[in-house]
Amino acid sequence: MITSLTKAALGGTALLAVLAGCTSKDGGSDAVAITATDTSCDVATTDLSSGSTTFEVTNKGGDVTEVYVYAEGDRIMGEVENIGPGTSRTFTVDLGGGTYEVACKPGQTGDGIRTAITVSGTATTMASPDRTVSFEAFDHGYTGLDGLTAKAGETIQFAMTNTATGEQHEFEVLEPDGTALGEIGPTDPGKTGTVVVTFDQPGTYTFVCGISDHEAMGMKGEFTVTSA
Repeated sequence: MITSLTKAALGGTALLAVLAGCTSKDGGSDAVAITATDTSCDVATTDLSSGSTTFEVTNKGGDVTEVYVYAEGDRIMGEVENIGPGTSRTFTVDLGGGTYEVACKPGQTGDGIRTAITVSGTATTMASPDRTVSFEAFDHGYTGLDGLTAKAGETIQFAMTNTATGEQHEFEVLEPDGTALGEIGPTDPGKTGTVVVTFDQPGTYTFVCGISDHEAMGMKGEFTVTSA
């Protein structure tokens, strides 16, 4: 038998559950929901607090997509790739105070469908590069990266100029375990893109162009980061 006291307790429990749901970023978890389609990029919450934020991307479009978080100048703060139709993936980004853009890229090409987000709190101070490595991307390879080495603790700005006649290219740096460390996103012919990367540990790093089959066609390589 459910007494009046039991009913009151159940009612209070239900109210707490509703309130808890209202305080989450996407109604059910601490992740910020991103709904990607072939024509839209809907971010459930566009006002965030500084710190670590997890985004959960659901692809409701008909093509494979990827999602980036860009700072000013299209500096990549975080990304997740290869999200198939009807699937979801998550990624976590550390964001300081400022304005950013979330870009959904159906077909994993182009500048993406963008949604602005605002992060309150202290702005993040980016490390100044120790040096700049300039190179070119062409169909299908890189020139200017031969003999590249770095030291653990070193911060390098990579500047890639796309000298191809009709294709976008990109440049992604991967840590020894294959984790993405930094990337110059899809860059149009005749344009230059940059990324600043800090190498925290020694080892063998790789770089690739993740567009279409460009890696398989030769746009890849390795370099060594030595102990400081």
